[in-house]
Amino acid sequence: MKNLLMLLALGCFSATAQPKPFQKAFKEDFTKPTSPYFSYGSTGQKIAFKYAQGVTSSTEPKSHVLSFKINPNEAPGAGKGPEIISTKFTHFGTYSARIKVPTVITIQPNVGAVVGYFTYHLDSIPGLSEIDIEWLIADPTIIYLGTWTGHTGALQRVGRTINLAKGIIYTTEQKINYDGTPTPLTGVQNQPETLPSLPGYDASSQFYTYGFDWYPDRLRWWMIHPTTGAKIVLWDYQGSSLGIPQNASRYRMNFWHTNNWAVETNPLSTEAPKNPYQLEVDWMAYKPLNRL
Repeated sequence: MKNLLMLLALGCFSATAQPKPFQKAFKEDFTKPTSPYFSYGSTGQKIAFKYAQGVTSSTEPKSHVLSFKINPNEAPGAGKGPEIISTKFTHFGTYSARIKVPTVITIQPNVGAVVGYFTYHLDSIPGLSEIDIEWLIADPTIIYLGTWTGHTGALQRVGRTINLAKGIIYTTEQKINYDGTPTPLTGVQNQPETLPSLPGYDASSQFYTYGFDWYPDRLRWWMIHPTTGAKIVLWDYQGSSLGIPQNASRYRMNFWHTNNWAVETNPLSTEAPKNPYQLEVDWMAYKPLNRL
């Protein structure tokens, strides 16, 4: 939701409407010393980032993961913490990743920290192209979904906030800029209108596979049920061009401290991290639309 602040600060924009080269299909499992698909990117202290493939997972000894550790002394703000950014541009297609967010609820329940799985590119001609799946780790039962499009000063947001453990959809809405007045979305822009609960869902308790399908006229966010393998559609947004990015973007994952965005269930959750909490990424994949 706030990843755009990072890029505005960095001035990450291009004068070209269709940046090249474009990325072909891949699945990065982070087992090699370097990645041909991602590079490190952060305005913060680079010591905060442990770009280490082959690190053993804290909960799955047989899994080797990419480890993101937040620096407790880092300043707040998107882009300040560890981040990976695709070396090439991505566009319409299917994105997926297997992720375990940090466990903090018994250690620091009011921590203000964000895990972002997303695309982002700010172009001076077509504007911002951003698609998000985010977690505020103070309550890992809640998932934030959405996009940002448009130009600085009039950025368009469409978003949905859900509590998957309880099957609650808190909001499905649109607004202009971060502080704009939200307007609820209805009809085909608000599908499914209800979500079944996934008992025991906690993004920090185990790895889950998440993803989104980005089409020119539709966006569908989903995850894989951990026991049945069925696809759970979290939001199938269509019926309007509003908020659907049309310009190419960069594929990213980050972990950063926020001091002004509290999770839906805890207004106090903006504290600076007291420990180098660890985000684990098993793999990230991308398949362009023409290969679906």
